[in-house]
Amino acid sequence: MQKERKDKHFIKKPIYEGGLKAMRMFIKENLKYPKAALENKIEGTVYVKYTISHLGKVVDAKVVSSLGYGCDKEAMRLVKLLKFKVPKNRQKGLKFHKNLQIHFRLPKEKPTKKIEAVPKSTTHQIQYTYTTSKSKPKKDNPPKKGGTNYTIHIKY
Repeated sequence: MQKERKDKHFIKKPIYEGGLKAMRMFIKENLKYPKAALENKIEGTVYVKYTISHLGKVVDAKVVSSLGYGCDKEAMRLVKLLKFKVPKNRQKGLKFHKNLQIHFRLPKEKPTKKIEAVPKSTTHQIQYTYTTSKSKPKKDNPPKKGGTNYTIHIKY
């Protein structure tokens, strides 16, 4: 008879579906930078402590390290949107406490291309002429197939 194998961990912790990378992507996609923080060019990290119920929902959240300018409210909103997968723990309804850092970084401005207008007095008109002609065979050289000459004249 073999002994029944015990789990490595006595209490199983909640897991975000998809792992840590998926949680970061969720936060990145749903993060709305507060207007007040954008106007004042505020960057930083908000530290949030939250509680997960036995159903996998965030039931309580508290800001541990504040940033202000609306970033704290946005961090709380994001944390409350998270949903976890909680395995059965010996038929007990346990609560779990976790910490999370939410980074607020200003969006990088894309360099704008400036198109300079050319004054009308300095514009040039370009004319070109395209001509084709059949090449005439010389007495010494035999004629070549497809003997067409091209001439392009460009005038400023």
